[in-house]
Amino acid sequence: MRLFVFGIGYSGRAVVAALRAQGGELSIAGTSREGGADGGGRLHRFDGTVPGATLGADLAAATHVLVSIPPDAEGDPVLRHHRAELDRAENLAWLGYFSTVGVYGDFAGNWVDETAETRPVNPRSRQRLAVEAAWRGYAAERGVPLLILRLAGIYGPGRSAFDKLRHGTARRIVKPGQVFNRIHVADIGRVTALAAMRRINGTFNLADDLPAPPQDVVAHAAALIGVAPPPEVAFEAAEMTPMARSFYGDNKRVANGAIKRALGIELLYPTYREGLAAILAREKASE
Repeated sequence: MRLFVFGIGYSGRAVVAALRAQGGELSIAGTSREGGADGGGRLHRFDGTVPGATLGADLAAATHVLVSIPPDAEGDPVLRHHRAELDRAENLAWLGYFSTVGVYGDFAGNWVDETAETRPVNPRSRQRLAVEAAWRGYAAERGVPLLILRLAGIYGPGRSAFDKLRHGTARRIVKPGQVFNRIHVADIGRVTALAAMRRINGTFNLADDLPAPPQDVVAHAAALIGVAPPPEVAFEAAEMTPMARSFYGDNKRVANGAIKRALGIELLYPTYREGLAAILAREKASE
């Protein structure tokens, strides 16, 4: 496998780590905003605003391409700036794209699966939906499988409720009936790696098994590390940025059965409880 990752960031590194754990011959290249070297792979500079000057040969040599870069107001930066190099990838066998469960919009707390209507309520999610369609069109033209993963809120080591509690930024904002799904970054890595190896095609949700009120997650994390949770604040009275407030406009429970059936697996961290416990255990092991 010769994998090229547009955006080797938090989730991209998890995918690379999961693939390496599987063993076998593997070549890694990709992009970041800064470029440089990352874990033995070739990292090219690409910030989405102008073409990456050095990535063409590695992209053209790729058998698998994963896009982990969000769209901008003009659409998908990869297709806009590097479609020609991707067209030259004669051995391209699989494409992957990270989208968001935000494309479903608000379902008043009801369950949604991949058959649900998409009715995004904010510009970011509308852009994601448009880019999903663009990648489907490209994959169809090339005749290669395309995996679209609609991701829930990502958390993991260094990006969890523990960090917010320690930094004093954790909040328990209460909007009655509001729930969110989450997904541990290690599950993103594992699922994507297996899907790439098996060349899985289709659009799938990737979320945990337990949609939960956000204030419950913060309280549970606080109890695990023995600190007092922040006080609850009513949603209507909370001071929030417009972007933060917009997340509460989507209230749904995201079903994840399709990807688990497709791969024949269960999640490593099916709920935030297992995920937070694993993060804490890892922290204690590194002390």
